[in-house]
Amino acid sequence: MTDGPADDGPLGEPPTDRKSPVGEPVIRGDERVTGEHAERAVRFDPNDPESVERAAQTVYDFANGNLGEDRFYMLRGAAACAALVRAEGSYKAAAERAGDGVTVSFIRKWARVHDLPRPVRRHVALGHIPPTAAKHIARVGGEARYQLAWAVIDNDLTVREVRTIASEINDGRDLNDALEERGVTPGELDVVLPTEVYRELRREAVLEDASPSAIVADALRERYADER
Repeated sequence: MTDGPADDGPLGEPPTDRKSPVGEPVIRGDERVTGEHAERAVRFDPNDPESVERAAQTVYDFANGNLGEDRFYMLRGAAACAALVRAEGSYKAAAERAGDGVTVSFIRKWARVHDLPRPVRRHVALGHIPPTAAKHIARVGGEARYQLAWAVIDNDLTVREVRTIASEINDGRDLNDALEERGVTPGELDVVLPTEVYRELRREAVLEDASPSAIVADALRERYADER
């Protein structure tokens, strides 16, 4: 339920799973993201029996609608699901431990949300990605997780659209094709630049006989390559 090696890898291949310990309120406990909710963030330790019992109760409440639909509580529920799976060793055992009304499917879907990489979870906590959409983003693997998440933010994809796209990807369809069918141009992003930067970008594009997009892409590619 955690990431692999700490190294991010080459450009274009950022880690696509969780790197921090299961159950840790890394995002939920960050007041820069969740404000006053950070003080109420709950840590679930899969190696602590009392914490596991608290996770089981939280999962039960979550599955039976007693936890509320607030995104912070949904992230808490996802963390509890992941911690309970780690503690019990399987989705089935976790569902049985949580009790009536908790299915294997429910546990699996929300544990995967907790396992999403930090940048995606951060946008969920900020309200940019609905938790119900994150549940479907978590169904796909690899780079598609990021690309689908950013498409939700930049193009206001509905939860239904995200669910359908995730299913299509898992059936073997190319993500770019699925996005384009819905009017989304993969990689398209509106950016507002300082006036002086805009002038220089336009000037360089003309001199280099290249598009502004190509100049920006080359500059960012070089920057990220240096950082890695």
